[in-house]
Amino acid sequence: MARGGINKAVVQKARQALLARGVHPSIDAVRIELGNTGSKTTIHRYLKELDNQFPASPVSAPDISDALATLVEQLAEQLKEEGRARIEEARSAFEAERQTLLAQVQISQQALQALQQQYEIQGAALAGESAELATTRSTLQAEQTRNATLNQAVGELNLRLADKDEQIASLEDKHQHARNALEHYRSASREQREQEQRRHEGQVQQLQVDVRQLQQTLIVKQDELTRLNRDNEGLLVQIRTLKDAQRTLKTQSERRQAQIHGLEVNLAQLNGARDEMEKQNQNLALSLAERVTELRQQLQLIGKLEAQLRQAEKVIPPV
Repeated sequence: MARGGINKAVVQKARQALLARGVHPSIDAVRIELGNTGSKTTIHRYLKELDNQFPASPVSAPDISDALATLVEQLAEQLKEEGRARIEEARSAFEAERQTLLAQVQISQQALQALQQQYEIQGAALAGESAELATTRSTLQAEQTRNATLNQAVGELNLRLADKDEQIASLEDKHQHARNALEHYRSASREQREQEQRRHEGQVQQLQVDVRQLQQTLIVKQDELTRLNRDNEGLLVQIRTLKDAQRTLKTQSERRQAQIHGLEVNLAQLNGARDEMEKQNQNLALSLAERVTELRQQLQLIGKLEAQLRQAEKVIPPV
């Protein structure tokens, strides 16, 4: 579309005015006639259409030099117009390519920022996992130390229980020996009384005294036996208490072992997660480096295109 209100009718009017004055209606002459307004490309197009519709009839035949000058002027104007058109096309193509590259650079910068943000998030998550791993290791070490202490306590209780078992066995042996001795003594006393009764009935009184003494001795032995039974019952109560404590400690130890196993499983999982996150961080770092390389290449390409545009502007002078 013509600029500054220039149209075909206005160009035709200026052309007719020039022809009426005997002036060749060139592009510059028409533009001067229009008050130095309008695009030369538009004026040239309208003049070409008007020349086809209304061929110009010169007032007088121009000489050869004027015709050559006019032809040279037209060729120069045509070359200038073609040069300007090519420059405009190159400039438009460069501007479009430049806008495309700028858009790609902006997208790359946004992707780079997203990658950097993801890298920072992954780094923070890795730091948290490392802290949790350190805490888990500390807890595991404390539990292992406590478990070793409990195992030592269980060993000591087992030693004490074995000692008590030996004491009980010794007391039971003593009790059995005492019963055997008492039984043997009773048998011997009966035999002796029967023999004394058969042989010496006169010694019955003496035997009765001996029997009373033996009965007293028996009472003493029975008292000792009762005391031994009480001691034995007390030892049995202690043994049952120790066995209950041993079962409790064993249950606690099994529970601690299960907790330690769970902590070891958690530790293995945390180690696996940490390795996976480190691998992801390495991949992100490689992707980030590739993005930076692409961005630099695009910036270099933009610089080369701008340099080519400046060179083209130097080669083709502005109109």
